[in-house]
Amino acid sequence: MIAAHSVADVRAAERAVMALLPPGTLMHRAAAALDVECARVLREATGGVSGRRAVVLAGSGDNGGDALLAAARLARRGVAVTALTTSEHVHPEGLAAARAAGVRTRPWRAGDEDVCAAADLVLDGIAGIGGRGGLRPAHEGLSALDGPVVVAVDLPSGLDADTGAVTGELMAADVTVTFGTAKPAHLLAPAAARCGRLVVVDIGTTDHLPAPAVERVELADVAARWRRAAPGDDKYSRGVVGVVAGGPDYTGAAVLAVEAAVRAGAGMVRYLGPQHPAELVRQRRPEVVVGEGRVQAWVLGPGVSPDDPEQQDRIRRALASGEPAVVDAGALAGLPAALGPHHVLTPHAGELARLLGAERRAVEADPLAHARRVHESTGATVLLKGSVTTVVGERGVLTAAAAPTWLSTAGAGDVLAGVLGAALAARPDEDPAQVAADAAVLHGWAATLASAGGPLAALDVADAVPAALTSLPGWAGTGG
Repeated sequence: MIAAHSVADVRAAERAVMALLPPGTLMHRAAAALDVECARVLREATGGVSGRRAVVLAGSGDNGGDALLAAARLARRGVAVTALTTSEHVHPEGLAAARAAGVRTRPWRAGDEDVCAAADLVLDGIAGIGGRGGLRPAHEGLSALDGPVVVAVDLPSGLDADTGAVTGELMAADVTVTFGTAKPAHLLAPAAARCGRLVVVDIGTTDHLPAPAVERVELADVAARWRRAAPGDDKYSRGVVGVVAGGPDYTGAAVLAVEAAVRAGAGMVRYLGPQHPAELVRQRRPEVVVGEGRVQAWVLGPGVSPDDPEQQDRIRRALASGEPAVVDAGALAGLPAALGPHHVLTPHAGELARLLGAERRAVEADPLAHARRVHESTGATVLLKGSVTTVVGERGVLTAAAAPTWLSTAGAGDVLAGVLGAALAARPDEDPAQVAADAAVLHGWAATLASAGGPLAALDVADAVPAALTSLPGWAGTGG
C-alpha cells in the first residue's frame, strides 16, 4: 500500500521532528533528495549532469527553500543553474546558498517561459502543499511548457494537496519528489496524472504520522489478500455469485459479468435474466446455473434497462436479501433509501453525476468529494471508476491506478462487476471497500496483460484474469 497523509498531519509530524533536530535539518534532507533525483533524471534524459542547464523556480516558504538548496547542490555538480524567484519573499538561507554556489538568481519576468523551455530540467518550487487553485496568472504560461524534464517539489504548484482537485492551469510534472509521505493529491484523480512518477523520500517523520487519509492498493497487496482455493474447499466455501445482468439491448453484459466472475475464482455462478442472454451465457459457460437459488454475493445491473420490470424486480429483491452486492449500471437508477457498506456502488463519473444531480465535469474535477457525498447519503461503499479508481468506505479512502488507457472500452465495467462479485462472495467478512479496491487493481492488471500495449476488448480482460492472478508479485509463495 502507498499511504498518503493530509497537509495538517504532515505539518504536525514535521513540527514534532524539528523540535528534536538542529534548525534546517529537514530542509537540507529534502534538498539532498531533490539533488539526487534531479541528477538521475538529467542522466536519463541527456546522458549526463555536468554542463547541463537547469531552471529552478523558487517561491516563498519552505518549498522554495528546498528548491534553492537543491539548486546549490546541482551547481556544485557542474549544472548551469538559473533560479527564478516568483515571490518577493524567498527563503534567505536557500537564496544565500544558491548564490554562493554560483547559481544565477533573479526575479521571474514576463516571457521567462522561454528561459524554462531552453533548459534541460525545470525544478518547480513555486508553491508547496499549501497551494491550490492552479498557477497564478503570471505563471500560467508554464502550463504549455514543452521540452525540459519537469521535477516538482512535493507536488506540481497549484494542486490542492488534500483533495486532488484540479481547478486551474498547472505545469504537469514528469517526476514529483515528496517528503515523509505521499499526499492525497498524488493518489487521487485528476491530480495524480499531473504528478508523473512519484518518489517518496523518508526524512524522518514517518513515526510521527497518524493513520493515512488515502491509500493506494498495489499488486502485491492483492496477492496477499486474494482468496485462493484451499484443500477441503467446495463451491460454497469459495462463494456463489448471483448475476442479474443483460436484457434485450445489452445481451453481452450478461456474458461478460458471468465470465469475469468465473475467471476470478467463484465456486459457482448463478444467472438470473431473460431467455436470450441466458442462452448466450449457457453457450459460453455451460457450468453456470440459470435460475433462483442460493447466492452469497450479487452482481446487479450490467446491461439492465431501468425500464425492464422483471430485471428491476430481481435487483430490488437482491438488494433486500442482506447479501453483499455490486450495484452497477442499470441497478443504480432506483436505489432504495437504506443501503449498507456491503452494497458496493460502481458508477462512472456520468452515473455518479446523475445520482447527485450534478454536472459530469464537476465530478471529474473533484471525484473524491462527489464520491464521499454519495457514500454519506446512501451508507453504501462507493467505487468510482476512472483513470484512478476511487473507493470510499466506512474506514477511509482507497485508490487503484494499475490500468492501461486501453481499458476505456465497452464492457470493461461489466467485467469489473463480475470480478468484484466473485471477491465479495469469497471474502464475506472483510471490509467491502478493501475487497472492491483489490478487485479494481486485479481488473486493471488483467487489462495490462491482455493489452500488451495495444487495443483490447472486454472479453480479453475477463479471459486474462487467471493469468493476472498467478502473475501477481508474491502469488506463488503465499496463500493456500
